[in-house]
Amino acid sequence: MTQSSVTDATLMRHALSLAAHGPLTGGNPRVGCVLVDATGTIVAEGWHRGAGTPHAEVDALSKLDAAKIPSAAGLTAVVTLEPCNHTGRTGPCSTALIAAGVVRVVYAVSDPGANSSGGADQLRDAGVEVEGGVLATEVEAFIHPWLTAVRRGRPWVTAKWASSLDGRAAAADGSSQWITGTAARQRVHEQRADSDAIIVGTGTVLADDPSLTARGDAGELMPHQPVPVVVGIRPVPPAAKLRSHPAGLIETHSRDLEQVLAGLFGRGIRRVFVEGGPGVASAFIAGGLVDEYLVYLAPTLIGGPATAIGDIGVGSIGEQRRLAITAIERLGDDILVVARASTSSTSEGF
Repeated sequence: MTQSSVTDATLMRHALSLAAHGPLTGGNPRVGCVLVDATGTIVAEGWHRGAGTPHAEVDALSKLDAAKIPSAAGLTAVVTLEPCNHTGRTGPCSTALIAAGVVRVVYAVSDPGANSSGGADQLRDAGVEVEGGVLATEVEAFIHPWLTAVRRGRPWVTAKWASSLDGRAAAADGSSQWITGTAARQRVHEQRADSDAIIVGTGTVLADDPSLTARGDAGELMPHQPVPVVVGIRPVPPAAKLRSHPAGLIETHSRDLEQVLAGLFGRGIRRVFVEGGPGVASAFIAGGLVDEYLVYLAPTLIGGPATAIGDIGVGSIGEQRRLAITAIERLGDDILVVARASTSSTSEGF
């Protein structure tokens, strides 16, 4: 072994910082890789820039300075995810590392893909020393949504809503613009841009005719646009704004949410943003399909019947869906609460 476990962890942490340069969207994980010589010195580094581009290992190999390092022979590759063993838009990274002469590979997390896993075994069979699990907890947390989606075979689902402090999403007459302020609304646009798809119901489309684009401060379109997905039986009207969405439009013609999510996963969609009305949000929650909650709270009281979510299948306090708050963000006068399902679904209340 040419590097100590401490050095491996340090190098892995640097590879993780490289992975953060990659995009959240596009179906592929954010992966970073460093190539080091026998002294532990980094000689090249790379990261994955999105579907169809070189994977992190190949990107790092391409960055070798031939004048200083004639080849990768004898080098160690430290990569955040197990090198893939799959030919898609690009070739398998395990094969590329073997062909380059890399003698040792250190990775953090095993590839959960049914078609892409097995790279570690391929490397070992070729005589490459392989060590997995280095800094696994940190890397697991970093790509948790992608890992969860691939392991489960359905996208990571984020549900978002905005409400008053008393839990209302609209006034009694149905008016709802605007409960939150400009800073909170801009944060929502950023979160849309970090998603592969944005889901609403046909009721929202017919009532509000939303554009569902991700826009910047000046109203300009952001570089990445989530594809709008409409859940429900009724068709989207021919003149609806969604018909001219820059990312296209997916009409599911279905209310079966599990089927809808499976179909989206098959399209390469790994992160979806549920931004429909209370009906759609409640259906996702009731079905146990929400992985993360983004709840925007405005310092106002509205009252009336228009609650942010409706029936989610909780008949008694013992059935409450307990959440764990992972972040709280102040946005002007508003607050964003980020939460995920708690390890314990019930708890003694006050």
